Amino acid sequence: MMDKLIFGRYIPGDSLIHRLDPRTKLLGAIWFIIIIFLANNWISYAALVIFVLTAVKLTQINPKFFINGVKPLIWLILFTVILQILFTSGQTIWLRFGPIVISQEGVLNGVFIFLRFVLIIFMSTILTLTTMPLSLTDAIEFLLRPFAAIRMPVHEIALMLSIALRFVPTLMDETEKIMNAQRARGIDFGEGNIYQQMKSIVPLLIPLFVSSFNRAEELATAMEARGYKGGEGRTKYRQLSWEGRDTAVMLAFAALSVVLFILRT
Repeated sequence: MMDKLIFGRYIPGDSLIHRLDPRTKLLGAIWFIIIIFLANNWISYAALVIFVLTAVKLTQINPKFFINGVKPLIWLILFTVILQILFTSGQTIWLRFGPIVISQEGVLNGVFIFLRFVLIIFMSTILTLTTMPLSLTDAIEFLLRPFAAIRMPVHEIALMLSIALRFVPTLMDETEKIMNAQRARGIDFGEGNIYQQMKSIVPLLIPLFVSSFNRAEELATAMEARGYKGGEGRTKYRQLSWEGRDTAVMLAFAALSVVLFILRT
């Protein structure tokens, strides 16, 4: 399951990306997701691909981890691409079959949608693979701090997001263990019609929900035993430090934004 789900895992390292302030990486990921919608031609998408592959190279992490991060969502991506191809009208018609029309513009938009999904997943994977969950919590809390003025529980929200992110791979590992246990009892998750396959999932979901609630209760008990009382009055053991390399990275995102705006047709 480690190879099937990468999102939410942290790989220790000493690369340039690892040493960046977590606020830089979080802001960069959000910025990238916003500006990727500026791309609408091959040249602009080529610039995005070069930018992301350079970031992947700088992480000094094996590229297979990023490819594996796409695999769990590949069918959803392909389904979206197919819908885009079949239901996008265009002037250059390649194939017409009743209400289904395949045009050059539809295929082009499908390819762009595919690239958009993959690049966003790559950038999100860079964020999680190179940032410790606790550091990511600090970054989220810092960015949400202005909302504390309207009495938003910033610390609690950041903590919940961090815990959710941290327990995604844990729950997936638990799912694999339960599936192996159910297979040992004779359940086959990949055979039969759709109804039979859905029915075979029930013995998987029930123990997974029970295990999730037990883990949540154990975590709450552990936090209470250690005197956790929320963010009010708490000091910080880990201090965030913005350095010159962080400014350089944000300038790189700004330059990419300018390039995409110039290349936009």
